[in-house]
Amino acid sequence: MSSTFGTLFRVTTFGESHCRGVGAVIDGCPSNMPLTEADIQPQLDRRRPGQSRLSTDRSEADTVTILSGVENGRTLGTPVALLVANKDQRPGDYTAMRDIPRPSHADFTYQEKYGIRAASGGGRSSARETIGRVAAGAVAEKYLRETFGVEIVAWVSGVGTITAPWPDMDTIGRDQVDNNPVRCPDVSIAAEMIGRVEQARADKDSVGGIVSCVCRHLPVGLGEPVFDKLEARLAQAMLSIPATKGFEVGSGFAGARMSGSAHNDPFVKKGSGLGTVTNHSGGIQGGISNGEPLFFRVAFKPPATIGIPQKTVDFSGNDVVLEAGGRHDPCVVPRAVPIVETMAAQVLADLALCQKRLAGHRSGGSR
Repeated sequence: MSSTFGTLFRVTTFGESHCRGVGAVIDGCPSNMPLTEADIQPQLDRRRPGQSRLSTDRSEADTVTILSGVENGRTLGTPVALLVANKDQRPGDYTAMRDIPRPSHADFTYQEKYGIRAASGGGRSSARETIGRVAAGAVAEKYLRETFGVEIVAWVSGVGTITAPWPDMDTIGRDQVDNNPVRCPDVSIAAEMIGRVEQARADKDSVGGIVSCVCRHLPVGLGEPVFDKLEARLAQAMLSIPATKGFEVGSGFAGARMSGSAHNDPFVKKGSGLGTVTNHSGGIQGGISNGEPLFFRVAFKPPATIGIPQKTVDFSGNDVVLEAGGRHDPCVVPRAVPIVETMAAQVLADLALCQKRLAGHRSGGSR
């Protein structure tokens, strides 16, 4: 099982949803960077369960501890290990589901692939695994912010059939996004989304949605030709998040309905360099960042574990009716916002370090 992501900024996550703890090990974090738990905790607080009536009522503080790689508040260049303890485990909630693969969940595929699975909460397929990603991504985000001034902001742009209009991507900030529990910056549309999620919870059902993200102030040149294109690495990162079903960058699928003359982004002089008049490319051309804002969208399916009785079969093929227990989100997108941001940060930090190494080689340096 591959639990490692990245080339130079390498992140390995560990832990299951109901084990003693979850976390990540970062290999390749630049040295001498100021870093404390206070730099990481805010994103974990935004991801943690029980933060609003729209999420699962599992009660976890999700407090991070830096175990290694930092001394006197600065990174050493050695592996940075991050740990978050699981406190509110209730494996007994899953006893009735131990012999029944939940429809559209990973129970069946994990059991078939490995011959065993963590039956409590889904194990590694649980969204609890993303804690390690968020913690490591917060470190990557700090590196990007301090080195390049990069800003990464994600928000909920859709819940079910409810869609919010595009905000001003030059100015949208996390304060606007976090102004309501559904994390949609449009207040009137947010109220509709909240009502839709609350209805799904009341019906013991679930609903999907879309998270959009913009990354500002990226340097030109991030991304590698052919297989490690920036959009390819982002797609891998985003589609590795639990419950994701789609990814699009820039104009996305809508671009397929446009003509080339309408879709092309003409160049203009901007300051001392070049920029584009429009940004249908979403900040990427030829798989490489062009200096314009990078923006993309990620589609999340409705959570698979629901309380409505479902006709299915157990692992022996016997007909059963499943009423799933446990504590689950009726909609994952509000808590997915920091996950999308921090996975984007991991991709960008990794590619920035790759570009730095390439620049060193081109200049004849040894590093």
